[in-house]
Amino acid sequence: MPLALFALMISAFGIGTTEFVVSGLLPEIADEMGVSLPTAGLLISGYALGVVVGGPIATAAGTRLPRKHMLVILMLLFIAGNMIAAVVETYGLLMAGRIVAAVCHGAFFGVASVVAADLVDESKRSRAISMVFTGLTVANVVGSPLGTWVGQGYGWRATFWMITVFGVVSLLGIVFLVPKQPRPEETSLRRELAEFKRLQVWLAVAIAGLSIGALFAGYSYVAPLMTEVAGYSSGSLTGLLVLFGVGLVVGNLLGGRFADRAQVPTLLVTTALLTVVLVAFTFTAHFQVAAAVTLMLLGGAGFSTVPGFMTRAIDKAKGAPTLASAIASSGANLGISIGAYVGGVTIGAGLGFTSPLWVGAVMAALAFAVTAWSGALDRSSGPALRPVPAPASARS
Repeated sequence: MPLALFALMISAFGIGTTEFVVSGLLPEIADEMGVSLPTAGLLISGYALGVVVGGPIATAAGTRLPRKHMLVILMLLFIAGNMIAAVVETYGLLMAGRIVAAVCHGAFFGVASVVAADLVDESKRSRAISMVFTGLTVANVVGSPLGTWVGQGYGWRATFWMITVFGVVSLLGIVFLVPKQPRPEETSLRRELAEFKRLQVWLAVAIAGLSIGALFAGYSYVAPLMTEVAGYSSGSLTGLLVLFGVGLVVGNLLGGRFADRAQVPTLLVTTALLTVVLVAFTFTAHFQVAAAVTLMLLGGAGFSTVPGFMTRAIDKAKGAPTLASAIASSGANLGISIGAYVGGVTIGAGLGFTSPLWVGAVMAALAFAVTAWSGALDRSSGPALRPVPAPASARS
C-alpha cells in the first residue's frame, strides 16, 4: 500500500480520538466550565451535528479545489478547532471549537476515501478505504483511552493539545506523502448535485446510516448492559471496550478485503451477520464470557460494512464521488444519533438494557433489505459501469 495511505490513516486516528475522547472527560470539563454534566454532554451532540451538517457543506464548498488542497485545508481546520478547545475560558467557545473540528471530520472521510481509492488499482479500492478507517477504529482502542488518561492526569486541556500535535503530524504527512490530485475537468457543484437524482446513491447512504446506526444503538448503552445484565464490575469496562475496539479493527480490514472481491454479496453477508449478532447479544448478555465474545463480534460485524458502503457510494455517484462519500459519512453519523436516541427511549420505557439491541437488530435487518434492493436494481439495469481507473501518476 502507498505511504500516502498511512498519512491518511494517521489523520483519521487524530480525528477519531477527538470524537471519542470527550466522553471520558465530561466530569472534568463540567467542573471547570461550571456547567452540569448533561450540558457538558452536549459537546458530544454538537460534534455529531457538526459532522452531519458541516461535512457535506464543506465538501460542496471545496468542489473546485484539488483534493490534496482540500485535505490540507481540512486538517488546518482540525488543528484550529482543537487549539480553540485547549485555550478557551467559556463553554460556548469550547462548543465552537468542537464544531469547527467536526466540520473537518465530516468532510475529511469523504475526501480521504476518494483519494485512497484513487491511490491504488481498482481491485484494491475497498481495502484502501478500509486503511483510512483503520485509523478511526484504532482511535477507539488507543487514542481515546490515552486521551482520557492524559486529561485525568494533566487536565483536559492537555488532551486537546495532544490532539493538536496529532493534527500537525497529520498535516505534514498529507503535504509530503499524498500526491497531487488535480480537480477533474468540468467539475461544478451543479453537476455534482445532479448525481443525487440517482436512487442508488441514496440507497448507499441509507445502508451507511442503518448499518452504523444499528451498531451504535447497542454500543451506546454497553456500560449498563455489561454491568447490570452481564454482571461485570465497572472496573472491567476498559478491557471490554478494548475487546470491542479490536473487533472494529479486524472487521473493518476484513470487510475491505471481501468488498473488493464482491461488493453487494459482502454487504449482504455483513448486514445479515450484524443482525444475527445483535439478536444473539440479547441472550448472551446474561453470561459474562459469552457477553464479552459477542461484544467483540458486534464491533467486527458492525464495522465490516464500512468499506463496502463507502465504495458503493463512490461508485454510484460517478460524477460526484467526493460529495457522495461525505454524505455517506454524514448518513452514518445521523444513523448513530437515531440509533442511540431510539435505544435510549426503549430503556426509558422500562424495556430493559437489552432493548437497544433489538432496535439495532431492526436497523441492521433494514440495512440488509436496502442492500438487497440495491443489488436487485444492479441486476435489472445490466452490468454496472465501473469508474475510470486513476492515472498511474496519481497512484504513485
